[in-house]
Parts: sequence; structure tokens; C-alpha cells
Amino acid sequence: MSDEEHDSRQHARVVEALLFAATEPLDREDLAARLPADCDIEGVIEQVRQRYAGCGVNLVNVAGRWCFHTAPDLAHLLRREVETTRRLSRAALETLAIIAYHQPITRAEVEEVRGVSLSRGTLDLLLEASWIRPRGRRRTPGRPVTYGTTEAFLEHFGLDALDSLPGLEELKATGLLEAMPPLDEVPDDLADPSAAPPDASLAAPLADLREPTTATVTVLDQAREPKQR
Repeated sequence: MSDEEHDSRQHARVVEALLFAATEPLDREDLAARLPADCDIEGVIEQVRQRYAGCGVNLVNVAGRWCFHTAPDLAHLLRREVETTRRLSRAALETLAIIAYHQPITRAEVEEVRGVSLSRGTLDLLLEASWIRPRGRRRTPGRPVTYGTTEAFLEHFGLDALDSLPGLEELKATGLLEAMPPLDEVPDDLADPSAAPPDASLAAPLADLREPTTATVTVLDQAREPKQR
């Protein structure tokens, strides 16, 4: 082996070590600062890139900087499923109950029943738990999306069908729902947005939702991230 070949191989080892130990991608200047001034830095980088071309990690250029990434064709082997437990908020509990009893229903209609605005995260959580799903669009101006419950909702609560949901009389008999006048007989002073709307109490039969729910999400473990030490 000639001295030139030995130096080239040694320079490639230095670049390899620098990239492996770096906590973030390195640009050409970062690498050249640790090598002799007469070193062909472009040739050394290409040498390292070719060496790792068929390996489990590849040398890639990202925004003008170099780093090691795991090979894209191995991404499916690095994928893992993680179950996360989330506890439903009172807003999510009420929203689910309203959807269950009034489906198909739009977001605006849910907000009208609750008397307060509905945050985007509330619907996202119920969708992620697979307890509600889009049912179509209302044939009204703007064509808003309507929502309804799913089979997973019925399975979680042990219901054969939506007809098995407890009715108003059953709720009153068990004390879960206080007797209330019909909506058209509610006094005007109850129209205050700060007052709890009558239908909000429909969350009572779904009190079990205060138990944690689980949603499965997929996480890629270092499939696209730089190799770090």
C-alpha cells in the first residue's frame, strides 16, 4: 500500500469517526478543520459514502451537511407500536355523549348544545380513540362534516346498538339526570352562555369514559434521524 493510499484511508477513518460521534450533521468546513490542509475533503467524503452505500446506515447530505441515517429499506424493521394511555377531559366526555345521542351532528351543533366552543383537540382525541368518525356532510351552506359513533364505541360500553343507550326516563329513575322541563319551556334567563345547557347533562350515562382510554400510534425509531452518540 502506497503512502497516498494509506493517508486517504486514514482521512476516511477520521471523517467516519467525526460523523459517528457528532450530535448533529457536519458541513464540509467542520470536517476539513480536523484534516490536513492538502486533504481532498470531497474525495474523502465520497469514499466514506460509497463504503456505507450498502450498509445498515448510509452517509447522506441534508441541507448541505453530512450525517449518518439508517437505510430507508430497513425502516419497516425499526417501526414499533406504542400504546399511550390518555384520560378523557370533561369536555371530551360531554362531546362524546352529545354525539352519541344526537348523531349525525356537526361540530357547530355540538358547540350549540354545550354552550361553549369546542377545541380541535377534543374531536381529535375521540377520533384517535376510534369512538367517533365522520359520517358525511350536511346539505346546508358550507356543507359541514357530521360525526357519529363507531362500532368500537359500542364494544367499549357493551352495547348491542345505539338503541341500547339509556333513555331520559331511565336516567331520571337512576338519579343520573335531574328532571328538566322541555327545551321549549326553558326560561330565557337560562340562555346565558355561562349556564350549563340541559343537554350537557347527557354526559352522565357515559361516566365510564372517565377511565383511561388507549390509542395506538406508530413511532419510527431512528429510521430517518442522524446516528447519535
